[in-house]
Amino acid sequence: MSSNSIKLLASDVHRGLAELVASRLGLKLTPSELKRDSTGEVTFSIGESVRDEDIFIICQIGSGVVNDRVLELLIMINACKTASARRITVILPNFPYARQDRKDKSRAPITAKLMADMLTTAGCNHVITMDLHASQIQGFFDVPVDNLYAEPSVVRYIREHVSYKEAIIISPDAGGAKRAAGLADRLDLNFALIHKERARANEVSRMVLVGDVTDKICIIVDDMADTCGTLAKAAEVLLDNNAKEVIAIVTHGILSGNAIKNINNSKLKAIVCTNTVPFEEKLDLCPKLDTIDISGVLAEAIRRLHNGESISYLFKNAPL
Repeated sequence: MSSNSIKLLASDVHRGLAELVASRLGLKLTPSELKRDSTGEVTFSIGESVRDEDIFIICQIGSGVVNDRVLELLIMINACKTASARRITVILPNFPYARQDRKDKSRAPITAKLMADMLTTAGCNHVITMDLHASQIQGFFDVPVDNLYAEPSVVRYIREHVSYKEAIIISPDAGGAKRAAGLADRLDLNFALIHKERARANEVSRMVLVGDVTDKICIIVDDMADTCGTLAKAAEVLLDNNAKEVIAIVTHGILSGNAIKNINNSKLKAIVCTNTVPFEEKLDLCPKLDTIDISGVLAEAIRRLHNGESISYLFKNAPL
């Protein structure tokens, strides 16, 4: 058992997930103050000693303010480092810039690698994230990275809220086939695939279904939902192929741009997101939205890491 104690820190905005994690651990968030002056510069101070303590900084990053949240996080990490914390672990469920993980055209940056460099330079000793867009991002770091999975929580949600014996798992693109197949195996279901043909980037021109969805409840699974245009078109394709109804389950509900309008106007029965990304204010605007709480997974990961225990149990199991 570690002799030092757990200290939980969070920014002054989007503290919902951090407060849920703290509640599950029976702790309170460490008092801190983050201010912005008239020029927009950020100052951060911790309200109590963190010397030789085990620090966990929980950071929810939503759409529209990514760069501000990233800089605030870096400042918080550095404040803990200069305050002589023993270990600084950043819990970043939705890793920013994860889609920029490779050089897909000439002179393009690999921004996910830059994010990794900035976190470690600021003083981060360990990173916990969830359902990375590309697993190789773990290799961008020179410090340990634990990539947790939402799949056990998703499996529980499906068993409790969907008549899943009549369901089929759908991957909205070829890249998500492995994720869909894994979930289908856990639930002992079949899975189908939608092939996307793009006229240009971010614009799907045609979708082709591979598989039979007749009279089935279709569960589309993906790692993130951005503008939700792809999910809306996928629902139309599935219903045109005689599906009974369509539900989408995604890990990171970024829901940027016209996402809420696209969901409300779509043929989706529901779209279910975990609370890795803050979108509480959008729940009132979209009755089709539902949430899977992953605070239990993060809280158990914190407890296990602090006590030096393995977290591989969480790869297949979701705490209650």
